[in-house]
Amino acid sequence: MTVSLPSADCHNCFTQALVAVGSNVSSASGPPEATVAEAVAELARRAGQTLRVSRFFRNPAFPAGSGPDFVNAALALDWTGSAEDLLDILHRIEADFGRTRRQRWAARVLDLDLLALGDTVLPDAATQDRWREIPADTAAQAAPDRIIVPHPRLQERGFVLVPLADIAPDWRHPRTGQSVSAMLSALPPDALCEIVPIAGSLPLSIPHVADK
Repeated sequence: MTVSLPSADCHNCFTQALVAVGSNVSSASGPPEATVAEAVAELARRAGQTLRVSRFFRNPAFPAGSGPDFVNAALALDWTGSAEDLLDILHRIEADFGRTRRQRWAARVLDLDLLALGDTVLPDAATQDRWREIPADTAAQAAPDRIIVPHPRLQERGFVLVPLADIAPDWRHPRTGQSVSAMLSALPPDALCEIVPIAGSLPLSIPHVADK
């Protein structure tokens, strides 16, 4: 699905941002699939840039047993601001859809995660490396107190990489040099077997409708 806006005056100042979107609880917009679709449309409106959106996928909640199945997707947009600016938009949209952050790994009405911003590394290479390299069981018990870009766990999550491969298979991690396709190929089959595209979920071209 593509949501397009007129070209900006600056043609050379964009950086591709990659965002994961997911839901496993109904919202005012409806069931998770409707919530994801509405959140994508809302991000298109607020970010004011081109969105390229993957197919929608259904998969078990992570960690296993933590809630109903998720509907997940990924999107790419051309962004001129900072990572912090984009993250603020994502968090505001989550809040508007009823997202609360009382408990980690709880069922979520909406999850919008900034995965990457071009080849930007935040807050610095050493911190990104440290968070990316900690074991998964340790990571499950700790959360960073600052923005980490690229997302430190994206390379191990099939439910992120499968939709991301729809829209940015050639994006390379600035610290490891691995492409999305390579990271996906490195995952074991049992990490991917329950991630299935939702029937009828196909790439679409949707014109942007500006605020009146």
